[in-house]
Amino acid sequence: EDEDAEEAGGDLAERFLRLEQEQQEQLRALLPFGAPVSAVYEPLGYAWAPHRHFVRRYLRSPKRVLFLGMNPGPFGMAQTGVPFGEAWHVREWLGVRGAVGKPDAEHPKRPVLGLSCRRSEVS
Repeated sequence: EDEDAEEAGGDLAERFLRLEQEQQEQLRALLPFGAPVSAVYEPLGYAWAPHRHFVRRYLRSPKRVLFLGMNPGPFGMAQTGVPFGEAWHVREWLGVRGAVGKPDAEHPKRPVLGLSCRRSEVS
């Protein structure tokens, strides 16, 4: 049932996902970060599966408003790949699923636990 609904807006969702991937490639082509930056989290890379599931599920028709986030919080999108999405809400309320990997350089104080993360964003 969910898959049929997701496929209904598939073309729009797929175009959006392609645009995100193109933008991510452009960002990666910029000069790499150096000191004092030691960890860069790119949730659209390591948490692509739940992000893709979210977009395919909820981008079924054109929208009047698009919320964009610039700085993914350590217990929100950095964990789940879903904008403004702490793990419990993404998993239980939105029903989003998918494997989450690890960033290339993970900071020891900000481990990525994916959809099993129990911490919440304070913002």
